[in-house]
Amino acid sequence: MTLADIRSQARPKHPPTLDADFIPAALYNRAFLEEIHSSGVGEELVFGLERADGSLSRVETKVFTRDHPWAIHNYEYSERMLKFLLWQRGGWKVYVGGPADLADRLQKSYTPGGERSFDHHFMGDEVYQKPFSVVHCKPEEVPAAKESQQSLGRHLEGCRIGFDLGASDLKVSAVIDGEAVFTHEMEWDPRSQADPAYHYEKIMALLKLAASKLPRLDAIGGSSAGVIINNQPMVASLFRGIPKERYDQVHSLFLRVRDEMGVPLEIVNDGEVSALAGSMSMEVNAVLGIAMGSSLAAGYVTPHGNITNWLDELAFAPIDYNPQAPADEWSGDRGVGALYMSQQCVFRLAPRVSIEIPQELSLAGKLKFVQERLEAGETGAAQIWQTIGAYLGYAIAHYASIYELEHVLILGRVTSGSGGLLILQEAERVLQADFPALRERIAIRLPDELSRRLGQSIAAASLPEI
Repeated sequence: MTLADIRSQARPKHPPTLDADFIPAALYNRAFLEEIHSSGVGEELVFGLERADGSLSRVETKVFTRDHPWAIHNYEYSERMLKFLLWQRGGWKVYVGGPADLADRLQKSYTPGGERSFDHHFMGDEVYQKPFSVVHCKPEEVPAAKESQQSLGRHLEGCRIGFDLGASDLKVSAVIDGEAVFTHEMEWDPRSQADPAYHYEKIMALLKLAASKLPRLDAIGGSSAGVIINNQPMVASLFRGIPKERYDQVHSLFLRVRDEMGVPLEIVNDGEVSALAGSMSMEVNAVLGIAMGSSLAAGYVTPHGNITNWLDELAFAPIDYNPQAPADEWSGDRGVGALYMSQQCVFRLAPRVSIEIPQELSLAGKLKFVQERLEAGETGAAQIWQTIGAYLGYAIAHYASIYELEHVLILGRVTSGSGGLLILQEAERVLQADFPALRERIAIRLPDELSRRLGQSIAAASLPEI
């Protein structure tokens, strides 16, 4: 079996309409592991990912034995798995329990000068603020799992504000005893701004507008892209334009908002809030929330109704193993989720169906331009959303190998209008074609139009406890 053979076995039965070269991670991994199982020549590979609070995720898999001719494929499989786990679970220290040569190659890749230098610096310097390392050991020497869970939100009493910060728009809801009495959306351009005052003033203006619609203000909850720890953004693409010497103003941004508004404030990653929104609206747990907006946001509610301390940054976790897959402009890696399930994907696919987007429009305006073509019944525009739906279906199959899933909620600006239904239909077709058992077990949900656009800001309002 050659690498080409693995990829040929990973060809989807229901390929994305506009991407014939797509190689789903779920099918590639399945083909790889099935070959090991049928030939009986595998050995253990165990990853341990340690986080700053001492929690640790332990994930077991297999690779070909070192003396087997097919062991040459072990690196691609294991590196893609590790990359996915780093962004899904997070970690500043990685244990690789398995073949020494494989661990050595992974160590070299995740060094300052290696192929994954971005991930090395991001996980070590930016997120966990510890020296990042990859450590080789025997499989049995990987420490035992030590996961952490906590309850999140679901506080509905009183007069609250919930807000959601995206890369192209701000959303806010004023909520009284769980009912939204006012909602508003406003465009902004945070990523190109070098002055933190821009972000602070825009957020404050939105919150004060929402507060004016309430008889009083008891609490504020927020949802934002990026890694948020104790209400402080450690790193986020929203603030990528701010120089490092001024980043202390980003760390304190929401603490200043809290002090000026004079009420309890809680802000968490937008993916966690999307999952919370799904869990609350459907009254179920074991939910993966996927928000398709300027980027891809994801969050997870466990079967017990709690959240974990995992990163859940699936925007940068690979789902396409095509070596010529598009590269993310920030991390530089190929085939990551943000390029397949967000407005970035809409913009990437539009030229393939001869849709020329006026470049003078804002990001939100560009998406609206293509969505108007969709609502006008253009076949090419429909193919864009059908392709996103196929991507989603194969991504869900991959996510289901890591998360304990029963429900997937999709929301965000990309799912607005008829596009949401096209995404849902194609995702279900994919699961039925290639993963019928998952199709029976996992329900994909699409909320109503208001919830798709503003569900995160409403759920965010429930975050603080009064």
